[in-house]
This record gives sequence, structure tokens and C-alpha cells, in this order.
Amino acid sequence: IKYCNLKGIKFLSTAFDLETIDLLKTYGITLYKVPSGEITNLPYLRKIASVADEIVLSTGMCEMIEIEEAIEVLINEGASKDKITVLHCNTEYPTPMEDVNLNAMNAIKEKIGVRVGYSDHTLGIEVPIAAVAMGAVLIEKHFTIDRTMEGPDHKASLEPEELISMVRSIRNIEIALGSRKKKASFSELKNKDIARKSIHLAFDLEAGHVLEENDLEMKRPGNGISPMKMDMVVGKKLKTSLKEETLLTWEDFE
Repeated sequence: IKYCNLKGIKFLSTAFDLETIDLLKTYGITLYKVPSGEITNLPYLRKIASVADEIVLSTGMCEMIEIEEAIEVLINEGASKDKITVLHCNTEYPTPMEDVNLNAMNAIKEKIGVRVGYSDHTLGIEVPIAAVAMGAVLIEKHFTIDRTMEGPDHKASLEPEELISMVRSIRNIEIALGSRKKKASFSELKNKDIARKSIHLAFDLEAGHVLEENDLEMKRPGNGISPMKMDMVVGKKLKTSLKEETLLTWEDFE
């Protein structure tokens, strides 16, 4: 715990029985994780709700109704719904891609109205990155210093460089998600005139000529009259004679 504090990491240890919950409480732990195997354990859920400020609920092997029932117990025993994060999860180590079912994560969010995350047991880092792109606010991923070590978790865990790569990728995705407002970004504004087109003359035309659609062509750059204004240009009379490929402006019309 002291080392976690030194490194700015929130310490977390999962309790698998009531006695361990009490032990963690003596260390001042306020964030508790309910492992998938305990989500149907009523006494356990009641105990967690009585001591936790924040709760992370794993849902491996669950049906939606079981998640709803567990959350109802937690809330009835005093837990705040906005302090509960539900992790979509598959308990097979490693999880086959066809069994990941990431869409279930947002189904939980929509059905129950809680924050959601993803507890990943697949090989590699693609799925947790995708989960963040889909709205996960918390990722659980097993970590090992050597995947060849004995034990059930190591083969589905990340080694140090892989963990670094996953976290870096997730941070980039968080930046890339941006806002829900669709607008031109600052970095691309310089491309606008280059990529878009303006209304030009297709032929040499004399002063007084009334423009028809066939007199016009749409060409780059885009710093003139937008092609979206073509219907406003058709029917205009030219003030002066103009050459083919002239970029038209509103000042060219009578």
C-alpha cells in the first residue's frame, strides 16, 4: 500500500470471503472489487455494500438479470449507484475472440444505467483498446513478468512492454475520442481551400452575358464562391468580359 501511494497508484485487493473484506477494511481500503464468482453471493454483497465507498462489479458467467439483482442488493444495502462500475467479463483464460461480446458492455450500461468497463482475458491488447473506444471507463488486464511461468493466469497476461503499449494506446484513444461536436479541427483548416472547389468559368464570356449552368465548372481552390451556391449564380449577369477558368466572385455580377 505504501509503495502504491508512492507511485500514485490506488491499491486494490480482491476479497473472496467475508473475513478478507474485514481485513481490507483495517487497511483503510475504500474501493472493493466483487469478483465474478461472488456476484450471486448475497452475504458477500451485503458486506461489500456496508464497507465500500466505490465498487467494481465483475460479471463473468452472468445473465443480465443476475447483474440487476446484484446491483439491487448493493443499493438496498447502502451503496450509491453512481459509485458502482460494472465490468463486462468472460472468465475463460484466455478468452476466444468469438466469446468476447463487447457489445454486451454497452447493453449493461443502457439496461442498468451504470458506468461500465471491461475485464479482459483475451490474448493481446486489441480488445481492451476497443472497449475504451466503445465507452469503457475502467479496464482490468492481468499482468505478469513472464508469461511462461506456471499458473492459470500467466498465459492470458501481459508482459511489461505489452502493458506499456496497451496503456499508451488507451491514452491515445482517450484523446482521439474528442467531443460529440462535429466541426473542422484547427489542424485541418489549412486544407480547406486546397481540397474544396469554387465556381469557375468554363469559357471566355462577354460582359452582359447571363450565366447558365453550362457556363460554369467546379475547380480548386475553394476560396471563391462555393459550388453549393451554384443556383444563386445561374442567372447572374457579368459586369465585364472574363476569361475561361476565371474564379468567380460576387463582385463579378451586376
